[in-house]
Amino acid sequence: MEQNVRITTHLVVPASELRFRFSRSGGAGGQHVNKVSTRVELLFDVQNSPSLTDQQKRRILARLGSRVGDDGYLTITSQESRSQWRNRELAIERFVSLIARALRVIPPRIATKVTKASRERRLRKKSLDSRKKKGRGSVEIE
Repeated sequence: MEQNVRITTHLVVPASELRFRFSRSGGAGGQHVNKVSTRVELLFDVQNSPSLTDQQKRRILARLGSRVGDDGYLTITSQESRSQWRNRELAIERFVSLIARALRVIPPRIATKVTKASRERRLRKKSLDSRKKKGRGSVEIE
């Protein structure tokens, strides 16, 4: 049942590093919701994970810092489904996408030059607007 979780082609987190907590889910559902613990909390200790390099840990903490609690655990909650198994799958999917997005390196933006045509368009529009506004002024009658 326990499987490794593939984040990227080069990063795999062993299932043993993921902790799960189960509790009763809120909302409608009648007797079922009051009896069954279907809400799933996935906990992942970012700082003490041997699967991640120091650079990856820093990047995750920088990008997902608000989701990491004081105890150092990244917490992901799922309670969409009536099934504990399905909520567990949804939490793992959300974990994979969050970590993959946090580890993605954003290429630096290369500044481009404003084109001559766009500069001329801007100046032409400015002069038209200026003439339009001058025409709104008061007219002197002799």
